[in-house]
Amino acid sequence: MTTAITETPVAEQKFVRGLGLLDSTMLVAGSMIGSGIFIVSSIIARQVGSPGWLLVVWVVTGLLTLTAALSYGELAAMMPKAGGQYVYLREAFSPLWGFLYGWTLFLVIQTGTIAAVAVGFARYTGVLLPWVSESNYLIAPIRFGGYALSLSTAQLVGLALIGFLTFTNTRGLEVGKLVQNVFTTAKTGALIALIVLGIIVGLRSGAGAENFSNFWTLRGGLQEVGAGLTAATVFGLFVGICVAQTNSLFSADAWNNITFIAGEVKDPRRNVPLSLALGTFLVIGLYLLANVAYLAALPFGAIQNAPSDRVASETANVIFPGAGAAIMALAIMVSTFGCNNGLILAGARAYYAMARDGLFFRRVADLNQYRVPAWGLVIQGIWAGILVLPRTVKTDAAGNITGYGNLYGNLLDYVISAALVFYILTIVGIFLLRWKRPDAERPYKAFGYPIVPALYIVGAAVILFVLFVYQTATTWPGLMIVLTGVPVYFLWKVFGTKPQPAAETSGPI
Repeated sequence: MTTAITETPVAEQKFVRGLGLLDSTMLVAGSMIGSGIFIVSSIIARQVGSPGWLLVVWVVTGLLTLTAALSYGELAAMMPKAGGQYVYLREAFSPLWGFLYGWTLFLVIQTGTIAAVAVGFARYTGVLLPWVSESNYLIAPIRFGGYALSLSTAQLVGLALIGFLTFTNTRGLEVGKLVQNVFTTAKTGALIALIVLGIIVGLRSGAGAENFSNFWTLRGGLQEVGAGLTAATVFGLFVGICVAQTNSLFSADAWNNITFIAGEVKDPRRNVPLSLALGTFLVIGLYLLANVAYLAALPFGAIQNAPSDRVASETANVIFPGAGAAIMALAIMVSTFGCNNGLILAGARAYYAMARDGLFFRRVADLNQYRVPAWGLVIQGIWAGILVLPRTVKTDAAGNITGYGNLYGNLLDYVISAALVFYILTIVGIFLLRWKRPDAERPYKAFGYPIVPALYIVGAAVILFVLFVYQTATTWPGLMIVLTGVPVYFLWKVFGTKPQPAAETSGPI
């Protein structure tokens, strides 16, 4: 590791523009596809109660994600720099707003997702290797009130994955790019195979015929989406669709990661906006078709009540009786491995930009001999690893321990709404920068401006309002996490280093 973070003189530090359009698209798609699409449809099915409304939730997610990606393209082409969304918020609003996003990204959004995906990889490894389990402890849980610390074999595998991918990405962009391209291609192929085979086998067996003949009929046990509120009423259904977005939007998140690494993309003014459009369109299309495959292969009750919500594994069992769980476990291991590589590769570039502004640890502002922000990668890996260890304690009415959850899961629930706030603000930033910098070069302009970006702001704001009203336990804490960045920002302004110019990039913009 020492070799990986060896510094070179600042004058010689240059990012390498090594990502072409295909590489950039692979990063967008690979960062989006993790384990969510294989699980969350079961949760959504309980929230909205019918096949038609399940697909509506995914259509809404697709429209929001595509609209945001097409809008971000303008900012990406205008400011093709390392840091992406952090830079956009800094330039549109102020350094404080940029820092609050970067702080939340480091504290929970990026690192918490890395931790979650790493443990997800370990859980599915456990399907093939039973020794890897969240209940097989190397260090048994040490309880502190409602929380505990532990080290299970699953946590160990998760830590090993984070450490390995962090190390490989310190060895240069080419290594990270190779891993990303190989694993994104493999998991995209696996998802396409699941879709095609699921639809074919489902049509032949007729298992899901009732789903399409009673497309909008509510059925099964409906999950509450607010106090005493379910999809059984019109208003409850509306709230359910909004609340369900926390699952579907999270599964489709991380499309913006390519903006963090724009300083290493060839012809970024063209390729970053194009890769945002191509990558998100590809993934959203696959996600919609995956849900069609679930509905074709499984009765709706089986989707709602899939064991551990593993609806994709149940679909695979229909296609490959007796072997589906193992095949799906291998596919999800490939998917989560590639997803985490993209998250780790891109996240460090945002912290690099913050450090260059004197708002993060000084060493993170340096590139190593392989021309990557190795200290940013290492610090990100350490914090993500720390988030793997804490557990939440589950108890019954008598106070007896019934199991353990994962703290990062709670944190991610908290910041989904906060992430949506930052997406809204960034798209508002398009309007602000059009007013503040009317003469700035804009090689690509937001699709359908001003109507399409405005529709995103309105749609996302409605969802956000519903979440703050009906999901208070998981939304207001997220706002508190964001606000912890305010005093930290002023402390860094006082005690941090002076801002530095960004490292040059080899190759034309």
